[in-house]
Parts: sequence; structure tokens; C-alpha cells
Amino acid sequence: MSLASTPFDLPATGDYARDWALVDVETSGLIARRDRVLSVAVVTIGPDGEQTGEFSTLLDPGCDPGPVEVHGLTVERLQGAPTFDQVAGRIGAMLQDRVLVAHNAQFDYDFLAYEFARARMWLPVSQRLCTLALNRQVDPPTDDMKLGTLAAHYGVPQQRAHDALDDTRVLAGILRASLREAARLDLPLPLVSCPPRAESQFTPKPPKAPCAYRNPGRMAPGGPLLQGMKIAITGETAHARAELVGRAVAAGLNMMTSVSRHTSVLVTNEPASRSAKARRAAAEGVPVIDEHTFLRLLADVQAGTVHEATAASAAIAPVKEPATAAARAAQPKSTTVPVPEMPVLPPPSPDTTVPAPRQPADSAGTLTKPLMSRRVLVLGGAHTEAVAARTRVVELGGSAAVNLSASVTDVVLLPDGEKDRRMSRITVLGLPVHDADWLISPTADAPATTAVRPKEPHVMPRGGVIDLPIPYGGPSPEWYVTASWAPQADCETDVVAFILDDDEQVTFDEDFIFYGAPESPAGTVRLLTGGPAEQTIALDLASLPPATRKVVIAAAIDGATTFGTVGAIQISAALGNNGSPLTRATLDAATTERTMLLAEIYRRGPTWRLRAVGQGYDHGLDALARGYGVDIAD
Repeated sequence: MSLASTPFDLPATGDYARDWALVDVETSGLIARRDRVLSVAVVTIGPDGEQTGEFSTLLDPGCDPGPVEVHGLTVERLQGAPTFDQVAGRIGAMLQDRVLVAHNAQFDYDFLAYEFARARMWLPVSQRLCTLALNRQVDPPTDDMKLGTLAAHYGVPQQRAHDALDDTRVLAGILRASLREAARLDLPLPLVSCPPRAESQFTPKPPKAPCAYRNPGRMAPGGPLLQGMKIAITGETAHARAELVGRAVAAGLNMMTSVSRHTSVLVTNEPASRSAKARRAAAEGVPVIDEHTFLRLLADVQAGTVHEATAASAAIAPVKEPATAAARAAQPKSTTVPVPEMPVLPPPSPDTTVPAPRQPADSAGTLTKPLMSRRVLVLGGAHTEAVAARTRVVELGGSAAVNLSASVTDVVLLPDGEKDRRMSRITVLGLPVHDADWLISPTADAPATTAVRPKEPHVMPRGGVIDLPIPYGGPSPEWYVTASWAPQADCETDVVAFILDDDEQVTFDEDFIFYGAPESPAGTVRLLTGGPAEQTIALDLASLPPATRKVVIAAAIDGATTFGTVGAIQISAALGNNGSPLTRATLDAATTERTMLLAEIYRRGPTWRLRAVGQGYDHGLDALARGYGVDIAD
């Protein structure tokens, strides 16, 4: 089978007509900095849709090939294959001056970047396009976003799954269909810039051993030290810093790289020091001792309290969706757990444009959800009007969209909404357009113009909570929490994560995940970029240490722009990077704020829970990070 004989038929104008390099790699594992590429395939496509080149090869990784049951590449099959450095030049020539395309493009890009770095070469890619992110924007009515599922949906034949060349040919068909849908919806492509990559910048430091003991609080005058105490050191020391840290960790102390109100004691030989740690200790009233006293107390560290076991002893059944819309409507709402120590944003003031009457009921008096399975896009209006309208959509059982997609079933026009650039496309698509009064008592007729997926995500309001199910059998896959918003031309939105302990503090600075450090040292929490208006936090919850009590996901805007200008942010949580969303929430109460807490994933006994937060702050990301104990230079 060759694509040379199959017209690619790409849209011929604008962003949709480019030189493309479609890539697929099979690997010995999932961690790019550790594992190796076993096979690679590249297919190049011109702006006219014609195939211009094709290359594939097995590779000798110089290591165990890993899960043979997945890729079928045994040691015997790989024997005699070239090493990556022997083919890097040819692969680089095919990637040069083209947009790299892959399904879950960051995965393939990261593996190629590390392989090129090992070969002492730069990966010649300046832009990439992820067909997974593109289809999340298109939002076709499929159960998930797996390559095989999308191939079946778009009518693309698939012969050998997990074969790099066949997967690349399938990817070509999916790209063709996805670009057609993007052009039909007039969607901007989620292209990601790929600056020259320095391998060392992206290599995480070795993970810090987690402390097994709970923080007992501050040291009493004169001691003793208790296991689990948080210890920070600043200034010059007589003994090597590494030796002091090593002895303290061995004794069960929790060595920190910054000072907060939860620090038990600061060790310094310069009590008058003006270091950032010393200033913070003085401001918070943290006890201060010198190195000699610290070493003396280290000789007799008292027993602490071990973190409670949090791993589930038995698998928890996945959440089952009710079979009918009526059954889903009858489900009890998730319990809302208040955000500790943080004032939740007040709800927007009621607006006369979008009244909120009593919930409609049937003849028996049972509450109904007339917008169940509807996806409603609100255009126009003042910020408070739009917030009230989207809130009303959720109250009526619907889901509030932030972008036009194939799943949008209805459009609500508020004042000046007809001026939105998407209206011309909405008219062409023939979507039902309503005024604000429609939200008083919307019709419950099934949408006629949009295919509805068989399994709709659970819609959460701001403050809503849902348990994250653990699948039966085998290793627990990662959870992917994706944030998306309407593309902005004049500002950038960054998604970040904080890995927190019992005191709601990072254990060390590397527990702050952001664009400059996109992976925690152990690889358990990662930042993935799907485009300029979508970013994802991937969490391996099963591998987080017992000391981790919560992961906070936030967003920050660079510059003076606020979330009132950016508008609503949608978050969704899915099991696996190409799974269908289990839940979805639209967060848009912020107005003047520049940072916003989007979600919290926290432990409750053996269960992990996700809370949709939607709480904003006027200050910048640096102040938010300091609040969680990250040492940010002034």
C-alpha cells in the first residue's frame, strides 16, 4: 500500500496547506530520557497533498526492547538493524523545513529529540502538529481518540497496529480527514513551536527520596529533632552540604530547598544573614540553629509518625455511566468539598438577560434536564452575562463549550454576539442559534445537525468533585487533565502544577512543574503542550509517594491581560492520553485575575479525587508559586 496512489486531498489554502512530515516511533518504554527508539517511519506530504517521500527502518537500541507483546519487536528481529546515529542524517533531511505530525506528537518529538541528542545532532523541527490535539478541537463523536478509533471513524484502513510504517500511513488518512473537518469548522491549527532543544535542559534531576514521616511541626527550644521535621539550610557550612543532607535524610528528616511557615527549623552559621531563606525564617518565626547544634541533635532524632498507607488494597470498579438520559439525570450530584484556606470566588451577579427560574419538572414533579447531551456555545455579551449563561447551561444538564467544534449542538447569542467571527461558519453549518430567552425554558428536542457520542462526559460545576476510578487489573495508566481556551492573539496562557505535601507545600522546588521544567524528577507529573490554546498535566497517581497529598493545577497569563479577557477555560480529565473524558468543567468566574487555580487532585483515603476549583488571584505566577513554598528569586 502506498499513499502515492491515494490522493491526499488536503485543503489547499491557509494553514491547512503545508509541507508535512508524518512520524511514528515504536519504543522500548514510555520515558524518552531513559528508553530508546526501536523503529521509526517518516512519510512526507506536500502542500498539494501528494506524497513526496517515505522511509522506515528497524533500529538496534543497544538495550532490552521492552514490551514485546505490544510492538512485537524481539531481540532477534532487531539484530543487524542500524543504530539511530546511522540513520539520523536521513531522518533529519526528511524533517527539515516541514511540520512534524504525529498522534500524541510530544511523545514522538521527545523521543526523537533525545535520540538526536545522543547522536550529537539537533532535531531539525521548528513546528509540530498533534493529530490527537487537533481532534480534541474538532471533537468528533467517538468513544475515544485512539488511532484505531479515529481511523474507523474517518474510514481509514488499518492493517498492522503498532507497526511504525502502517501507523504512519493510517496517520496520513486521519490527518487528511481532520484537516478537512478543521477547515469546515474554520478552526486554527494547534501548531506548537519547537525551539532548538538543549538536551541537558530537559533532563530532570535524580528524584529526591520522599520522607516517610508526617511533619510534626516546629522544633521546640533546645530540641529534640523529630522524624518528618522540615529542615532547610542556608549559607556556608563546615561540612559539605551533601553530607549534611545525606545524614539528615538517613535519620528520617525532610530536607527542603526553601523556607515556609511549615519549616521546622533553619540551619545556618550566619544568623544575621540576609539570604532569602533567613529573611523568610525571621518573618515566619521559624527557629534557627547553627550547624554544630544541628549535628548534635542529629545523633538522637526521635521517632516520628509514618504517613498513613494510601494505596488501595483492592481495585475500585470504574464509574459506570447510566444507560439512559433519564437515569443520568437521576444521579445524585457529587459532594462539594470546600477549598481549604482559600476564599472561593463569589458567583457572578445575576443578570437580567439570563433569568434563572425554577428547574423545569415533568408531570410527576421530577426535575428534568432539557439540555442533557447538548453542547452549547455562548457568544457575545458582557463577561458577567456570558458567565451567567454558561452557568445556566450547566444547570440545565448541558455542557458549555469554549470553542466551535463538531460536538456543538446549539449557539446562544448575547448582545453583539452576531459580530463574533465564528458566526459566518455557524451559519454555513446550520447550527440552531438562540437568543438568551431560550435558556429560560429550552426545548428538549434532540439536536438534528450534530452527532452525539454514545458516552458523554460528566459535567461538573465550579467546586464540583468526582472520584477518579481505578481500572481493574494491570498497571494503572496515567490521568490526563487538559485545559483549553479560545485562542488569543495578544497573550499567552501557561498551565502549571504543584506537587504538595500535608502542609500544602512543595517538598522541593522541582515539585513545581511549568514550561521551563516540564517534568518532575521522577516523571510522575508532566506538562504536555498540545497547541497555543491547550495544555495538559499528565499524572501517574499510582507512583506518587505517600507524602504527596495533593496536586494543584493552575493557569497564569503573561503580561497585564486578565482572565476576564481570555474568557472561559475548559478542563477535562481522561484516563490515558487518548481516552474519552470522564468529566468536564467550564471555569469562567474570574475577571481581573491573572492566575487561576483550575483543579485539585487530592487523596481521600485510598481514593484520588478531582475538584474543579476555578479560583483566581490578581497577582502573578511568582506570588502563587511562593505561596506553595517554591523558592523564586527576587
